[in-house]
Amino acid sequence: MAGNNPTTTEYIQHHLQNLTFGLHPEHGWSIAHSADEAAEMGFWAIHLDTMGWSIGLGVLFLWVFRKAAKAATTGVPTGLQNFVEMMVEFVDNSVKETFHGRSKLIAPLSLTIFCWIFLMNLMDLVPVDVLPMLAQKIAAMFGADPAHVYFKVVPTTDVNATLGMSLSVFALIIFYAIRSKGFSGFIAELTLHPFSTPNKFAQALLIPVNFLLETVTLLARPISLALRLFGNLYAGELIFILIALLGLWQLPLHFPWAVFHILIIVLQAFIFMMLTIVYLSMATEEQH
Repeated sequence: MAGNNPTTTEYIQHHLQNLTFGLHPEHGWSIAHSADEAAEMGFWAIHLDTMGWSIGLGVLFLWVFRKAAKAATTGVPTGLQNFVEMMVEFVDNSVKETFHGRSKLIAPLSLTIFCWIFLMNLMDLVPVDVLPMLAQKIAAMFGADPAHVYFKVVPTTDVNATLGMSLSVFALIIFYAIRSKGFSGFIAELTLHPFSTPNKFAQALLIPVNFLLETVTLLARPISLALRLFGNLYAGELIFILIALLGLWQLPLHFPWAVFHILIIVLQAFIFMMLTIVYLSMATEEQH
């Protein structure tokens, strides 16, 4: 895809490169034609494919659930209504069993996280060449060089997307911690735990140690959330790409790996949701 007869390395690199738009030092605002150009655009460059697919799948989730809600009936439910009710009940039970605070936001947030991440992960089951080749053909119709058209279709294989979601969860953790304990209580939690003592002098000496340990623990939560989801889906996508390199031999391997990968797709969405609930529950708990 990086040319008429790409090497194995070129093929893999092409599939793992995002469609990047940003301010290039020489070309101005443009779409990157190579990985080097994308890197030169710096931090504020946008991955158009990640943004497009993640927003589009989010809108799809909202449309499907809104359609089910508007068509809901007390009579014989449709298949869509049964599915949506099952999902809502599953998430609601997970929240009730895990979240020990009181908030009307947690259940809808958890439902959104699970369904949205599941849909983004599900794109990994689309054969790796289908949508990128379609994007190249459309670009060629507008005069673009197909070799310079990059198109990743799995948003969760982009660490920017997973880190963006995890930082949003991190912001909610801070918000709920301050709302539940007050700003002074939040600071006390960071400085007076895990090591505490009634001796004021010793307590003052332990504050820097406690602050360092608690800050590392706090920051590890969004980082682990992001990297766990990204790592699992990125590895899965890479295996699909390697299988696609086998040509006619890919079919016997693609199907069993796709079946196994369904488990990863669902499990990673569930883990992200459950850890979000756990972290928010911990943020609302009082420590004495």
